[in-house]
Amino acid sequence: MGSRSEVCLSFSFLALASLISRLISTLETVIGWALMRRTAIFLGIIVVFLSAVNAVFGPAVGAAAWGQTTTPGKSSPDVYLITIDTLRADHVGCYGYKDVETPALDALAADGVRFTEAFTHSPITNTSHITILTGLLPSVHGVTDFGVPLSPQHVTAAELLKKQGYQTAAFIGAVILDSNTLAPGLDRGFDFYDNFPATADTPDATGKNKERWGRVERRAMTVVDDAEAWFDKHRAGPHFVWVHMYDPHDPYEPPSPFLEKYKDHLYDGEIAYADSAVANWIAFLKKAGVYDNAIIIVTGDHGEGLGEHGEDTHGLFLYDSTLHIPLIVKTPGAAHRGAVIDVQVRTTDILPTILSVTGVAAPPELNGESLLPLLDTNAGAAANRELFGETDYPLRWGWAPLRALRADGTKWIEAPRPELYDLQSDPKELKNLYAPATAKVQAMQAEMAKWKAKLPPQSGPSKADESLPDPKDKIGVQNFLHDAMLASDDNRTNDARVFLEKALQLDPNSPSALRQLGELELAAGDFAKAAAHLKRACELRPDDSTATFELGEAMEKSGDFAGARDALESSLKLQPGQMPARLLLGRVYLQLKDAKNAQDQFEAALLVDSNNSEGRLGLAEAQIEQHDFAGALPDLEAFTKADPRNAAGLRLLARAYRGLHREQDAKRAEERAAALEKK
Repeated sequence: MGSRSEVCLSFSFLALASLISRLISTLETVIGWALMRRTAIFLGIIVVFLSAVNAVFGPAVGAAAWGQTTTPGKSSPDVYLITIDTLRADHVGCYGYKDVETPALDALAADGVRFTEAFTHSPITNTSHITILTGLLPSVHGVTDFGVPLSPQHVTAAELLKKQGYQTAAFIGAVILDSNTLAPGLDRGFDFYDNFPATADTPDATGKNKERWGRVERRAMTVVDDAEAWFDKHRAGPHFVWVHMYDPHDPYEPPSPFLEKYKDHLYDGEIAYADSAVANWIAFLKKAGVYDNAIIIVTGDHGEGLGEHGEDTHGLFLYDSTLHIPLIVKTPGAAHRGAVIDVQVRTTDILPTILSVTGVAAPPELNGESLLPLLDTNAGAAANRELFGETDYPLRWGWAPLRALRADGTKWIEAPRPELYDLQSDPKELKNLYAPATAKVQAMQAEMAKWKAKLPPQSGPSKADESLPDPKDKIGVQNFLHDAMLASDDNRTNDARVFLEKALQLDPNSPSALRQLGELELAAGDFAKAAAHLKRACELRPDDSTATFELGEAMEKSGDFAGARDALESSLKLQPGQMPARLLLGRVYLQLKDAKNAQDQFEAALLVDSNNSEGRLGLAEAQIEQHDFAGALPDLEAFTKADPRNAAGLRLLARAYRGLHREQDAKRAEERAAALEKK
């Protein structure tokens, strides 16, 4: 196994030859031929020696002999990060799995370094990816759920490399990582970030969701095609390109021929298909001439439960089924070709490794360490790196968050009912050895406390969280909730309703099941049923602003305006910035003949968006109801001039004119409105 310098250092013998040629020319002028000749002979000996070193040991060692280190610039290696979503290490060929063919990953492992014991800190897609791209624990970067913005104080890999002259681009396979919606801030530092179109999630003409491809997810080949198209237009390096493949994530729907070949284990079919996309991307990089001098990293963001511990998918638990991931690193010059490292490493170690290889200074706040020291010849003696795992995903359902420590062959899971596993004798984590106050438990608790001390204040579970249900007791409910979500997204409303009713059979007080069932009935037009489910959900979780808003919607549509008013007021107290709730409350106040409060709501909405059509028309109507015709008229005239085909605006304009005794103007506006309404 080679030394760390083989990875970190680079050397150009053409550049050296050019340097010596210029030096000899200068010496000839300054010190004369005789002395210059002796100097040239000495320099020639050095060149011969370094050429021999280069031939035998590779260019990186030649660089080490010369004392040259990699500095950012033209000689800097390209960086290619490939993340394959929901990829278990034990479902990849080179990790010993026989039921799937992954020739591209296997070949890359043979050309690089394979880490057998790599683990993610989080089993959630956006949380894990932000950890990979920042080198920070989830509790440190703070993005522990979807839609939570990444704080500007935390610098990303793209920002660090961009400052050093790298061209940076990201190509994502799922809307979960869209920086405009569910992953704000993840695009920082990227010259190009391939978000989904803003209109991708709009329903079709019948109000149903469109096909998931292009709306929620992109096929891996589409992602790679987009990356290749960008690269062709941005040939000048160095490059940092991140390619994200979402395919192994459920629902498992591999395309042909993988669908047919893996019909009995579709998850593996998705992995095989993603591997074929990796093959295309690697072949492209080789053809482009950038493969050899690049660092290429392939990893998973998390694994998949596949029914182990009762978990169908991922997110809720911290067992190895969802934390153990593949990690393959191909270094510049393919140093350490075929090496296998058995030391436990983490996804926080990926960014420090990239920075080490590219010669970019690492921020002091990073929670991981470079992997390069493990490539030294004495790596076998290296200590395992402790894994601090965490998931706040259970909080979404009203259940307790979990923390875990994986160290010295032991897994400690901090939960309402704690868990302790001996991973050497029980790798599947089936026999919980926890007993209070044992020496092993106390040791793991003490080590866990050290990790928690490194976290920002109030970043972990609170005392109140400790009283929440243990996710182990709710996994059946969560599986049904997840199935209902997929069915609803796929327009299978009846299936979704069945799954939710099954969830409620397991837990009649599940606010999530009640809310989702209320949303289904709201969409189906059964407003009384919707209101009943949503009211119960709000009683169980009074801090849920979305459920409270939806309750207001259901009550408004069923004609209970006083109930709708109360629900919407409560929702806005929880989250004042909700534009839809503000507008709906304004309309409800108009129904209650309370024009003054309606005006207040519409004015508040227009402070957020002064051009909002519904807000402008609502404000005008509230003013007219209070006989403030002069106040309503100017904006109504401007509105109908800009949008002359808006019949509602013209009707209000007619009322304003009539209130000001401008009868002819009122009649003309009414005639225009009537003509539009007939079309």
